[in-house]
Formats: sequence, structure tokens, C-alpha cells
Amino acid sequence: MRHPRALFIKIQAMLKDKKGATMVEYALMVALIAMVAFGAVVTFGTNLNANFVSSAGLLFR
Repeated sequence: MRHPRALFIKIQAMLKDKKGATMVEYALMVALIAMVAFGAVVTFGTNLNANFVSSAGLLFR
């Protein structure tokens, strides 16, 4: 079994490493952009569908 002090030092070194934090920040940005894009597509698609239905109703009267 490892010495508890060595494990504590290794955990401290991992917490000081900034590479993981950058990856998490990029993942959060990508997730936020994906959510905004999905919301825009859903809203735009719903509005576009309503416009097509309205136009089709005017054409086939």
C-alpha cells in the first residue's frame, strides 16, 4: 500500500494542473453553444412550419 503522504502530494499536484480545467471550460462552452443552437433551430423550425402552413392555406383556398 502506498504511503498516505505520497498520495496526498499526488492529489495536490493533480489539483494544481490547469490542463483539465481548460478541457472542462471548453466542454461547457460547447454544451452551451449546442443548447443555444438547438433552441434556435426548434424555434425557427416551428415558426417556419407555421408560415408554410399559412401560405399553403392561402394557396389552396
